[in-house]
Amino acid sequence: MDVITETLGHRPGKIIAVHLSYASRAAQRGRTPAHPSYFMKPASSLIGSGEIARAEGTELLGFEGEIALVIGTAARNVSPEDGWAHVGWVTASNDLALHDLRYADKGSNVRSKGGDGFTPVGPALIPASEIAEDEIGVRTYLDGELVQDDSATGMLFTFGTMIADLSRFMTLEVGDVILTGTPAGASVAEPGQIVEVEVYSTANPAITTGMLRTEIVDGPALAPWGNPPKVDDAQRADAWGTEPEKWELTAELRERLANVGVATLSAQLRKRGYNEVSIDGVHPLSPGQKLVGRARTLRYLPYRKDLFAERGNGFNAQKRAIDSVGEGEVLVMDARGVADAGTIGDILALRAKVRGAVGIITDGCARDYALLQELGLPVYAAGHHPAVLGRRHVPWETDVDIACGGALVQVGDVIVADDDGPIVIPPHLVEEVLEAAEQQEAEEEYIVRMVREGHSVDGLYPLSGTWRERFEQSRANER
Repeated sequence: MDVITETLGHRPGKIIAVHLSYASRAAQRGRTPAHPSYFMKPASSLIGSGEIARAEGTELLGFEGEIALVIGTAARNVSPEDGWAHVGWVTASNDLALHDLRYADKGSNVRSKGGDGFTPVGPALIPASEIAEDEIGVRTYLDGELVQDDSATGMLFTFGTMIADLSRFMTLEVGDVILTGTPAGASVAEPGQIVEVEVYSTANPAITTGMLRTEIVDGPALAPWGNPPKVDDAQRADAWGTEPEKWELTAELRERLANVGVATLSAQLRKRGYNEVSIDGVHPLSPGQKLVGRARTLRYLPYRKDLFAERGNGFNAQKRAIDSVGEGEVLVMDARGVADAGTIGDILALRAKVRGAVGIITDGCARDYALLQELGLPVYAAGHHPAVLGRRHVPWETDVDIACGGALVQVGDVIVADDDGPIVIPPHLVEEVLEAAEQQEAEEEYIVRMVREGHSVDGLYPLSGTWRERFEQSRANER
């Protein structure tokens, strides 16, 4: 039995867990929430120190050392300043999770975190009257090695804020438990390993819950019905607390993107709700070229004499951008659509080409038009103009989110351009959109062939019914 149930004489009515609450964890995850968010755990998941079985055929049993609050007096519509007054006790908790089932419940964590024994707490309760709200620490050990060490001062939200927020919607009753989130260092424990969590007063370390001890053991496989355990490399990286491999625009993907039309890619993006991904108003200086690469960005601001004197001379942002663009990258410039000043000329474009850049896009103008054409580097611009950028622009900053030709461009976005113009593809959509575009072009090539043979477009364009069956059979024969 767990210490909370022993103290209350019955199980708590609610266990509410906070998703992301420590600055260290937010930095690890790469996102910082403005407000806390929550999920529920069943009271049947409570347990004290003891053994927890990892089911045979599963891989990722995660641990998260946390400070647990136990409500001492009911709270409804309380303020953040009054929230702590409703805490009766503080204890240690281990928010266990079977990440193999995390996909199955779309964020609710019903099965991944709701299993029997998946909320160890204890071994002792610290009365809230003996410890200050901002003087509570938590430590987690894996096989005796310290892996988590943080305190309430490292949290994004106070305990009072969490209680006040929850009490806007529900009555927090005596005995309800709030698991207040975990700091950086949460990871995976395997059979044979021991996880220990301690909560203590940072002002007086003698005030402590003692060690909450959880030993991971092998267990029988889950029953064969329902969602099966499933993990991938991204899930492994998340569970272990390591950085997932960064997405790469491989040589294979570059070649495939170069072999489909921008118009086709645009159509597939539009089907997915991405309608503002075309960089409008720009044209290739040398038609007939194809551009595929990842974005680097440069932003210009309107000319002002004092600021141009400060930021426009020497090794300014424009030159820094050119001198740092790398192999396979596209320099995309936000020039606010200004049509009467240059933003790129032949010498800087040559430097970008020598560094391995695959193209330059500006929604402003280009200088040295004829020389740029001779370079062989794809350049897209709104026009050409003889004036230098200092007529209208201050080169301001590099590698920030920009707007170019009406499209938002972030560093690392995939840029594809042909004579129809450039488009921006978010990296996470590239493979999905590319596969669909290849399918679309295969269908359209078949339709063109059939039209040339004299067939009516009825049922053929778009493919449907018997014509689709014929197309699929044709594809199968080609393989």
